[in-house]
Formats: sequence, C-alpha cells, structure tokens
Amino acid sequence: MRIGILGTGRVANAVGNGWAAAGHDVVLGSRTPAERKDLDLPTVGLRDAAAHGDVVVNATSGRVSLDVLGQVGAESLAGKILIDIALAMTPELQLVYPDSSLAEQIQSAFPQAKVVKTLSNINSALMTNPTALSGPSTVFLSGNDAEAKQTVAALLTDLGWTTDYQLDLGDITTARGPEHLVPLLVAVFKAIGTTTVNINIVR
Repeated sequence: MRIGILGTGRVANAVGNGWAAAGHDVVLGSRTPAERKDLDLPTVGLRDAAAHGDVVVNATSGRVSLDVLGQVGAESLAGKILIDIALAMTPELQLVYPDSSLAEQIQSAFPQAKVVKTLSNINSALMTNPTALSGPSTVFLSGNDAEAKQTVAALLTDLGWTTDYQLDLGDITTARGPEHLVPLLVAVFKAIGTTTVNINIVR
C-alpha cells in the first residue's frame, strides 16, 4: 500500500519505518523536504506526500494540523483514508479542543476525507512495538467509514497490534475519548516516571 505521512518527527518516523518494514511504500511529507535528507524514508513536499498515498497520515503537531492540512488542500485528501495520530495540546499540556477533538475538527474541515483516529494516546516507541509492555494493551479506532477502519485495522496489525488488541469505539465523535485521556496519561507519566505505558480494556 502507498502511504503518505505528513510530518517528519518521532511519530512519523516510527510508524513510517514500521510500515516500510512491513512492505508498504512510504514517504514523509515536509514543508522543507530539501532540509530533511537525514531521514531513513524518502521525504517530499506535503502535497506530494498526500498525492503519493492511498492512505494519508496526519503526524503533525496537533496545534497546527488544520493549517498543514489546509496547505495540502481538500482536493488532495478527497476520497482518501486520513489516519489522524496527532494530539492538539497547548504548551501547558491542555486540550486545544476540550469540547471536541482534533479528529472531529479535521473531518468537519475535510468532509470528503475518511478520517480515522488511532494511536494518539501511545508513545512513538510503543506504536510499533506493543509487545514491549509486560501484558496486552488496547489501541482505539474512531471513524465514520467502516471500510476505512478495516483498512486502518490491517495497518495496525502490520505494526504489531493484533486484532485482539484493537477496539473500534464507533464514529468520529468517539475520538474525544482517546484524545481526552491525555491529561490523565500525563499525570500517570509523572507519577511513575515513564511514558512507556498504555491502557488495557479488561472485559
């Protein structure tokens, strides 16, 4: 599968290299691709990354995601699966959208895209190595399009998140749940001294 990732940070590199290792054709998108020759994956402009991907991944800083996607353009995202991994947090670690979610804002701004929220409450090291934890944990999916979520579920499996680790929460409004977990997780990180943790839903 062709995957275009918007962003060149730790999250973009983690999932990008994970999917490339699984055999997918992955590029990273940057505002300044000529300055990012230090990366393992091919790096192109934002629009070129979106054009490359059958699936487009938002791995930008959540506070600027809507601006970045606006630069990419609605026509470049129309009809495509758009995986939103980003978190919209202020420098003080407060939610930018306390009564909504970044994923909902993206779906509203780009109604022709098929937005799926996932991986947003997991650190970049665990995104591609969930078995690094001492036991099972849960990765969430939210989105309006069932087929898009099936595709994303398969891509999560490629990163090591087997189906028994995955939980489909429902439509895009449910993205508030994982996004709003972040203040709790920040407190947990401080309390235990590591970000290498995740949540497990016990039935």
